[in-house]
Amino acid sequence: MSPDAIRDALFACLGQIAPEAEASEIDPGRSLREQLDLDSMDFLRFAVAVHGRLGVEIPEADYPRLATLESAIAYLGEKVGR
Repeated sequence: MSPDAIRDALFACLGQIAPEAEASEIDPGRSLREQLDLDSMDFLRFAVAVHGRLGVEIPEADYPRLATLESAIAYLGEKVGR
């Protein structure tokens, strides 16, 4: 799966959790939780949505790897490529 396809999937998942978020305004290197004001339950719902959309198992210990857009794309690229 290409990084662009992963990015699109992440934006779709974020749209479910934070519908007011504008993809064009997200800084790929900054914390998604800070930028979108996500609490821990929102972030958990995001991780579950990513799992459902991409079929990737995301252990709780790996949640920090979803912290920024660029780290999430890199992490999911590794997982999808397996």
